[in-house]
Formats: sequence, C-alpha cells, structure tokens
Amino acid sequence: MSSTAPLLRIERLCAGYGLVQVLHDVSLEVREAEFLALVGSNGAGKTTLLRTLSGLLPVQSGRIQWSGTDIQGLTPDQIFRHGIVQVPEGRQLFPRMSVQDNLLMGAYRRTDKAAVRTDLDRVYTLFPRMAERRRQLAGSMSGGEQQMCAMARALMARPRLLLVDEMSLGLAPIIVDQLMDNLAAIRRQGVTVLLVEQDIHLALAGTDRAYVLETGNIVREGPAKDLIEDPELKRAYLGV
Repeated sequence: MSSTAPLLRIERLCAGYGLVQVLHDVSLEVREAEFLALVGSNGAGKTTLLRTLSGLLPVQSGRIQWSGTDIQGLTPDQIFRHGIVQVPEGRQLFPRMSVQDNLLMGAYRRTDKAAVRTDLDRVYTLFPRMAERRRQLAGSMSGGEQQMCAMARALMARPRLLLVDEMSLGLAPIIVDQLMDNLAAIRRQGVTVLLVEQDIHLALAGTDRAYVLETGNIVREGPAKDLIEDPELKRAYLGV
C-alpha cells in the first residue's frame, strides 16, 4: 500500500519549447510504491512533461518537489541521481552493443560492483528473455525484446521512480500484456512506476490511479477503475 505523502509533487507546472507553451498549470502527485498512469492522445503533452521532469526542458513556472525538496532547475544528471529514471520512447538502446553491455550502461554511475552483479542477476530473473539474449546485439532483437532491454537497463540504475514513456508503441498486444506484468512485478519490488501511454484502456486496466492530459491540461484524475468507466472518456478514447 502506498503512503499518503507524495514522493513526487508537481504544482502548476508550465513548460514547453522556446516561446511555445505546451503544459498549462499541470498539477499531479505520485505516491510511494504506486503504479500511476498519465494518459492522453498524441500531442497532449505527455512526453513534454517527462522531459521537464527529467530536467531536459526548463520549467517556465511552477514547482517540482521530490520527497519535499524542490528539484526544478536541477540538471538531468542531478535528477537521475535522486533516483528518477526514464525508459524513453523508442527505447534508445545501443544497437551494436550486447544486451548485457546495454544493461551495464544503466549502472555506469555506480561503484558498488558486487551489488551491480546482484542486480544483474535480479534483472535476468525478472526478464529471463534477456538472460537468454545476453550476448546478442541489442539491435538484432525484436521490438518487444528491445523494450524489455530498455526497462531492464533502467532498473540497473536502482530507480525510486521509473518513468515509462509509450511502452506499447508498435508492439503486439500479447507482448504489451507481458510488459505490463513486468511493470507490476517491478512495482511489487518497491519501485514507484509512472506509465505514460496513449493506449488509455491498457493503462487504466493495469494501474492504481491515473491522470488524463489533454492539450497540456489535466482534465481528469482518480482511481483507474473509476476512470475506465467514465462515459466521457469511453466516448473520447475508446469509441464506445
């Protein structure tokens, strides 16, 4: 069960690209050890929010608090060191490196070599396909296997908050279901997960709570089981 105090709090966040404002007074909370979804159509501002949270885009106004401390203005490296780790859209693996070398890149800032080996074994247990493919070039794997590799690489950084951007993009439903099971297992190990998805049914079916983002504004929030029954959301996103 997640605690009531938020691990991450975003308050009235405005951000964008140059003079183009994409996010408008976005406020949300992520609680410790919960599985949260941020859903919305393509162009809603979901990736912009993740890029701002990760320090890749500047905050125009508003606050980002991590465990009660303001982190807006920190560099991406400083935010990463707080334990906020992103699985980016498109995976962004090193295609000419082996699977294992890609995984070890997730731990390149770490100096606890024995713990890195332990974590590698843990990741291989969670993603047995990666254990089978450990010597294979990452770029030669299927899209689903590459997504597993990207998630496993992020876990090697020992995140407290795992940000997963558009995990299902271009993948078969059976693979996506397996990846959702992986995320649920990661959450059971104590990692807080924020899943950013266009597939609203997928996201709401597997998470605790959700926020709906439209044109840079939060328009709905609540327990995922309630939002999936919301008539307006069904009409807008599910066509029913």
